Amino acid sequence: MFANGWETYDDAPIQLTADGADLAGTRMVNSMRLVLAVSALLTLLTDPPSIPVKGELVWLLFAAYVAHSLCLCVLALLQRPIAQSKWMHWLDVAWYTAFVVLTGDSRSLLFLFFFFAILSASFRWGFEEGARVTVATTALFIATACLVDAKVDWPRLLLRSSFLLVLGYISAHWGESKVALNRQLALLRDVSQLSNPRFGVDHTVTSVLDKTRTFFGAKNCVLILRDKETGVCQVRSIQAGRSKQSVHAESISAKTAAPLLALPAHQLVTYSRPRQPLWLRSLMSRMSNTPATDVGERLSDFLDGEAFIGAPVSLRRSEGRIYVVNDKHTCSKADVLFLSHIVAQAFPVIENIELVDRMASEAASQERQKIALDIHDRAVQPYIGLTLGLSAIRNKAELTNPLRDDIDKLSSIARQAIDDLRHYAGTFRRNKGQSNTQEPIYTATLKKQTAQVKALYGVDIAVDVEANLQINDRMMAEVLQIVREGLSNICRHTLAQFGALRLQRSAGWLHIQIENAGACAPLPPFSPRSITERVASLGGLVSVQSDADGFTSVQIQIPV
Repeated sequence: MFANGWETYDDAPIQLTADGADLAGTRMVNSMRLVLAVSALLTLLTDPPSIPVKGELVWLLFAAYVAHSLCLCVLALLQRPIAQSKWMHWLDVAWYTAFVVLTGDSRSLLFLFFFFAILSASFRWGFEEGARVTVATTALFIATACLVDAKVDWPRLLLRSSFLLVLGYISAHWGESKVALNRQLALLRDVSQLSNPRFGVDHTVTSVLDKTRTFFGAKNCVLILRDKETGVCQVRSIQAGRSKQSVHAESISAKTAAPLLALPAHQLVTYSRPRQPLWLRSLMSRMSNTPATDVGERLSDFLDGEAFIGAPVSLRRSEGRIYVVNDKHTCSKADVLFLSHIVAQAFPVIENIELVDRMASEAASQERQKIALDIHDRAVQPYIGLTLGLSAIRNKAELTNPLRDDIDKLSSIARQAIDDLRHYAGTFRRNKGQSNTQEPIYTATLKKQTAQVKALYGVDIAVDVEANLQINDRMMAEVLQIVREGLSNICRHTLAQFGALRLQRSAGWLHIQIENAGACAPLPPFSPRSITERVASLGGLVSVQSDADGFTSVQIQIPV
């Protein structure tokens, strides 16, 4: 442990297990509320002296609370959102305050009902909500006892309110631990699940960093990795409030990355900048001459934050560190230990995705080689034989034969087909990603598809594609297939002569819009089944909009 808020710990993460008991907990709380309500009503009816109340029709209030609890219990069984609302425990506070008012005596045991509201608020919403309910119930209990009871038993009232306040605070504290544990387990479950392989490694890493930053409420999450063989350093940074986050890593020099990699390997670290003026901090740093303090200060300036936590990242081919940066002095040992759990859960999954992606790419490369050879053997060679046969027939024909021109034209078409097939096979084997004009391959493919649609069907499709979609090849192949099916639907199922195709990316979603002009007739509601199924497999959504003139717009959203 070092001075000025700098601490290091051994990296010893433990495995956590997730427990999806939120729905069961909601049902249990509503069931226990019903049990308490029925018990209070039965006690009032069978043993009235045990609950001293004012008025003969007080049992109607208890009966109304039983009906209220029964309705909430049924809503919880039906999984209605209102049963999990934050207002439910405040309604309980109102009911229990009415009970205390009706007793008119500070010695009544009905104040114990307040503990139910405190517990349900604490273990459902955490410390802040539990503390608010604790303070509110304590104040209401004291106020109602003073206003209603003519002869207040002050020692008993003070003792009961103290118990209510102390036990409520303890319950709120433990409830916060339970809520925090549920959030941690949920995050570990999310980052350990395999991402869709079509999204690629870059998307998965970006998603893990963004979820980590969101969990800690941080301003920035930085991942720095250095290749063990080449020494090349790459950095990824996810910042709060930025609408477009790059999914690709940026290469930086080893000199620039040195401060981020200066900490010892296999060591967790948390740092909070001391709360002193800059001149006093500088003076104390020179007087203390503590190396760890200097490293923490430099890293804090480099990361542009008041506090940060860091954990090592060790992979098969690279090593580095992950940093979570914040402007608040809220770094603790528990935070950095949990960050190590995230690293231990997420990055082995990312390595598996990278391995699967590399194996798929190698298999695809071998398959392209095989297909290219098949094209040459099964398509090019027969065309060559056809041209040789046509040449032989032409040589046998006399000069006055009227078929010589047709034979020459047919031979020219066959030679052009041979050139096209050879060019296609060569391009397919090399798998070029850019055209000679540096136009993205997906843009060129889309323009080629729309040109074929216009040539075959006479439908003019306008193409509007964002310049840099940042989508990997596997995902783009799925997008091209979706667009192909959408254009085919326009040609086969509509009489439109004009349409539009738009692709853009925003806020982590790829938006595809396929439109066709109307034919002055409204269309019945429909859903493109094949497109919907393909988009659903990618985790996306499909919606169809049309107007009275037959104008139709298929809007597709795919998470990227």
